[in-house]
Amino acid sequence: MLFGKKKRRIQRILVVEDEPLVAFDAEHLLADSGFEIVATTDLVSEGLAAVNSDAPIDLVLVDVSLSDGSGIDVARAARQRGIPVMFVTGACPEGARELAVGCLAKPYPQRDLLAAIEALETLLDGKAPRKLPSSFSLFAKLA
Repeated sequence: MLFGKKKRRIQRILVVEDEPLVAFDAEHLLADSGFEIVATTDLVSEGLAAVNSDAPIDLVLVDVSLSDGSGIDVARAARQRGIPVMFVTGACPEGARELAVGCLAKPYPQRDLLAAIEALETLLDGKAPRKLPSSFSLFAKLA
């Protein structure tokens, strides 16, 4: 199709967030924008189970402070499986650059979440993103 929508590289997203309103808003925004939500959880244990399952995941959005531990553990497991991670948190953790492709600072406008994902897709396409949302730090670089 000549003028069709470009195929997304990031389609299936795992949301690991313990603030119910933030999780709900992210899940609905992403679903309404055409993304598939693999799962939404507020627990490290369930995030690890999803990452270690056979379910295809293109991106993990993970908060650092979760009710049963640290989202860093989920990020580390995703990284080991080759799944890109974006921290979505109030304060980006020490060593985030080694585990994640970027960090979106909370609170953020919803458009910043979509713009951050678009920046990651642009990078995966081998191009430099034109403009990043002010609440987003991109760690990944062009190869």
